[in-house]
Amino acid sequence: MTTRIDIRFAELAKQGRSAFVTFLMAGDPDPATSLEIIKALPKSGADVIEIGMPFTDPMADGPSIQAAGLRALKAGMTLKKTLELVRSFRKDDNATPIVLMGYYNPIYIYGVDKFLVDARSAGVDGLIIVDLPPEEDDELCLPALKAGLNFIRLATPTTDDKRLPAVLANTSGFVYYVSITGITGAATADSSAVSEAVARIKRHTKLPVCVGFGIRTPETARAIASHANGAVVGTALVDALKNSLDAEGRATGKTVNAVAELTAALAQGVKGARAAAE
Repeated sequence: MTTRIDIRFAELAKQGRSAFVTFLMAGDPDPATSLEIIKALPKSGADVIEIGMPFTDPMADGPSIQAAGLRALKAGMTLKKTLELVRSFRKDDNATPIVLMGYYNPIYIYGVDKFLVDARSAGVDGLIIVDLPPEEDDELCLPALKAGLNFIRLATPTTDDKRLPAVLANTSGFVYYVSITGITGAATADSSAVSEAVARIKRHTKLPVCVGFGIRTPETARAIASHANGAVVGTALVDALKNSLDAEGRATGKTVNAVAELTAALAQGVKGARAAAE
């Protein structure tokens, strides 16, 4: 089965360029504003959208994304409302791939079978579940694939050649390479190290390889995208959103534009990568 993710990467390959993948937390700073921001992303140059599922204990996330999750939870965001957000987005956009990213606990509480049916119905294309290793594929990965959703796995600088085949075994859509050891927003990606890592992963798979963690500027995005099939930016966009809020943490008239403008600048960086690589 071909998903929106497969279609989008095939289109970009024909264009000879990498994907710009954005991450934002569902419901941050409130459900209505979050929907408006996510609707603005494709118009600003996002090729794939990752949406965080708010969770109280996000162990892979740095302070910025942790705070985004807490803002969303405080505003009443739930997994059910996250799926409703995707469903609302799909009313106007049936082409942009949507990936839900987060942790297994909320899905487990929701019920795996019910979640997969509801996610597929809402228009979700793929899942990135940070705390489910390949040894737990029966739990969610294999049911998700059976339901027609891509299951996107993380590879890291510590994923060696012995471990990599297990990580890639049931991965689909794309491989997400974490460019740093540590949490989101903690350091800047090293493009030369990323180049070597992407080349190594590609010796094991034909899937696109996207790189995230440590990309904050158009320049870094361009450098990373010249080596990978996609560049993922999250913390920088979450920070732009946070910096637009009022003293009480509420959305202002600047919030949607703050994220959209940075998205556009980063997208230009990614789209300039082919010229930089030539």
